Amino acid sequence: DNWAFLYAQRLALKQELPLHVCFCLVPKFLEATIRHYRFMLRGLQEVAEECAELNISFHLLLGYAKDVLPTFVTEHGVGGLVTDFSPLRLPRQWVEDLRERLPEDVPFAQVDAHNIVPCWLASPKQEYSARTIRGKIHAQLPEFLTEFPPVVRHPHPPSCPAEPIAWEACYSSLQVDHTVKEVEWATPGTAAGMAVLKSFIAERLKSFSSHRNDPNKAALSNLSPWLHFGQVSTQRAILEVQKHRRSYKDSVDAFVEEAVVRRELAENFCYYNENYDSVQGAYDWAQTTLKVHAKDKRPYLYSLQELEQGTTHDPLWNAAQLQMVREGKMHGFLRMYWAKKILEWTHSPEEALQFAIYLNDRYELDGRDPNGYLTLVSLCPAGCLWSICGIHDQGWAERPIFGKIRYMNYAGCKRKFDVEQFERRYAPTH
Repeated sequence: DNWAFLYAQRLALKQELPLHVCFCLVPKFLEATIRHYRFMLRGLQEVAEECAELNISFHLLLGYAKDVLPTFVTEHGVGGLVTDFSPLRLPRQWVEDLRERLPEDVPFAQVDAHNIVPCWLASPKQEYSARTIRGKIHAQLPEFLTEFPPVVRHPHPPSCPAEPIAWEACYSSLQVDHTVKEVEWATPGTAAGMAVLKSFIAERLKSFSSHRNDPNKAALSNLSPWLHFGQVSTQRAILEVQKHRRSYKDSVDAFVEEAVVRRELAENFCYYNENYDSVQGAYDWAQTTLKVHAKDKRPYLYSLQELEQGTTHDPLWNAAQLQMVREGKMHGFLRMYWAKKILEWTHSPEEALQFAIYLNDRYELDGRDPNGYLTLVSLCPAGCLWSICGIHDQGWAERPIFGKIRYMNYAGCKRKFDVEQFERRYAPTH
């Protein structure tokens, strides 16, 4: 279920050439820890096994693409290179660095394999809100939301087999924090991710529309870790969920809105706004209102360590933080509350954004993702700029600290769900 992979195989079949799949394992990436790397690498083991069955060579190369791929291309006489797409700054830089070092006679193509409507086709500019991109996305879904053609067993074997991969040895190349442990509830890999999709459709889809904002109800897809690491395609999830529109129309429509429109809105923001992870990326009205209220007295001030350990005065906030630390996933509704309180309890909007992104990227399995910087949907990570800087939102009634940024409080959460039930579930263990 990967359009870049399918395109590469089509080229190889046309030229009657072998097909190689390379993954370049970088020693560190943003705030990723061993929790994220193990999830990714265990998923890649499954990819390697599938490739072997398909007569396709899988290679795990240690290092940055610019340092290891040009040599691989030369040594294997590679006739063309296909890569996939991320709108984030670092992966885009990797692509540029590689492009400069490839032999000039090797064509290099990029395919947006993780959006349904490719990012640069969905819109040629930064969109203001879901309202402005929704029609553009839906107009193109008939063309792009199609069943995947199959990957076939490749008829042209490589002249020499791929080097066997010493998976455990890969871990010694990593320069990441080993103290953030793996989570028990999420098994890496496509097979496990598809099982989660199946259970969502069978058990939770019917209540997605009505209960997805209640952290005590099992109504979410829980797919974001597998979607983030490319182990399950968003397009596959949509194709499967849409088969049940007749039974659960409201839930299917809500899922499409979040998994397609809101998700691709986040990609659009990161692709067209170079300041996607800073206050400078916010609209002028939001930057102005935050600046006007930057010196407002905060009711509480917490250090990063106090926030990380979930030791604030607010038991709901602490429970949400501890859920993220323990499970690598915080409920979508609480991600909004969580980020907005960080704005209220830190010295400045800049510090709030820095802390929120750090915690999201360090603990969330689906962190370090366009959705983490932006949108707020149940499927995806905390929308730090949505919550703290009002991106894709509107100005609200002015109040201290927040200015015109949308406000959330404990009493409002109590009106929406049983707060105490959630607090008991994620109470501190000490």
